[in-house]
Amino acid sequence: MTLLNRTRVLRLFVLLWLTFVWVLLWGNVSAANILGGLAVGAVVMVALPLPRVDVEGRVHLRAVVKLIAVVLYYSVISSAQVAWAALRPGPPPITGVLRHRVSIQSDLVLTLLIDALNLVPGTMVLEIDKRRRLLYVHVLDVGTEKSVEQFRRIIGKYEQYFIESFERPSDWKPAPWHRDEYEGSSPE
Repeated sequence: MTLLNRTRVLRLFVLLWLTFVWVLLWGNVSAANILGGLAVGAVVMVALPLPRVDVEGRVHLRAVVKLIAVVLYYSVISSAQVAWAALRPGPPPITGVLRHRVSIQSDLVLTLLIDALNLVPGTMVLEIDKRRRLLYVHVLDVGTEKSVEQFRRIIGKYEQYFIESFERPSDWKPAPWHRDEYEGSSPE
């Protein structure tokens, strides 16, 4: 499939997705809502185009399924921990900001990792140092070494599965405008 055909397929998918969202917002499926959704979607795509994001790796479906399972598992565990922290008697947990260096290279994959971390109850990415690949994450419970290690283990698992899913070294091809960053300089 040529680049032009891929671009057309992607634009068609985005138009259909915007139409689907439009119909959901209106709450019923009718010809008028579908046509209206197509029209609004086309206007949005022309008036507010998103920048092109090159995919620098390759998607591995088995690893993506594992990634989704891991994110769901830790989301459930974290939800239970946050609920317990809210309901248990005694003082609230000690919160803090932890720094974590990531080895994810792609900005797109880094964004997906940050989105996944922000979905986990009890964590929130506050700052990203893109040049040094550092994340500063607010964590609900840092009162014990065990809870800090648990956070580091979870973020390490996330990172491992994101790399396995989207940017294995064998499939990695940096975008032309990133080539200097990855080949010439190393993060400090």
